[in-house]
Amino acid sequence: MIISASRRTDIPAFYADWFMKRIEEGFLYVQNPFNIHKYSKVDLSLEAVEAIVFWTKNPYPMLKYLDELSRLGYKYYFQFTLTGYPSVIEPSVPSVDKLISTFKELSSQLGAEKVIWRFDPIIISDVTPEEYIIASFEKIAQRLRNHTKRVVISFADFYKKLEKNFNKLRNEAHINFYDINLNSSQIDRISSRLSEIADNNLMRIFTCSEEYNLSRFGIQHGKCIDDELLKQLFGFALKVSKDKNQREACGCVQSRDIGQYNSCVHDCVYCYANFNKEMAHRNKMAHDPNSPFLFGNCNIHELDNNEKEKQLNLL
Repeated sequence: MIISASRRTDIPAFYADWFMKRIEEGFLYVQNPFNIHKYSKVDLSLEAVEAIVFWTKNPYPMLKYLDELSRLGYKYYFQFTLTGYPSVIEPSVPSVDKLISTFKELSSQLGAEKVIWRFDPIIISDVTPEEYIIASFEKIAQRLRNHTKRVVISFADFYKKLEKNFNKLRNEAHINFYDINLNSSQIDRISSRLSEIADNNLMRIFTCSEEYNLSRFGIQHGKCIDDELLKQLFGFALKVSKDKNQREACGCVQSRDIGQYNSCVHDCVYCYANFNKEMAHRNKMAHDPNSPFLFGNCNIHELDNNEKEKQLNLL
């Protein structure tokens, strides 16, 4: 089993203590995102976990635990999102300088091949025009040279929730957002330049969940949960199929996500995992690092076995 930690929230940034407590105890409970009354138990023992993929915008709180995680024998790599967007788009994300320092520290600790830079999603707006995107990518790429081998890009899809967030900023801050998916020539221009910059800085560039064929620019479709990369990094082959729960364009293989929606407090306007900003902050405040749950239903370990079976949907 591959553990995804997590597409739904930033575990390294906000829940690192909880994660290591769960590793020590060997299990956790995950709420079913489609039925809040059902839960599943996830076995975190070394025998059950083949690898862990961390997703984060700020892994700094997790750094202190990595030696112990490695000592225990767990295999893992990081997907590290670093865009350099202004605070109006990423209100609670640390500064670029701080994140680059953390990126380099993480890379030094694990190796450049185990820290993947995510420059996504690419958002075109009044404060992040095409020129800004290219310049920001180049500045970051130059500073991350030799600290990563891969960079992942994607173009923002205008989901209803994102449109709502964008419209709010348009009304409050007079910032307009533009759907890049309606402008194929702009996608081509940006892709061509980013590929050139990545190559100049010794990085291979991939897309995430994109239908566009950008191979003419040297950009291949990628897998964020990547069985081939795991084989390269750790020398073992996994018999896993494509994850059917992800979008058709997603190349990821099957994994078990241990996060929960509405629990990340980076407050990024493009986030698809938070449906309600206020709820996310309430959930973060209610979090108990000693609970087997990320938040809520913290007393399930006190139930008798019969009642536990009624309330758990064990997968």
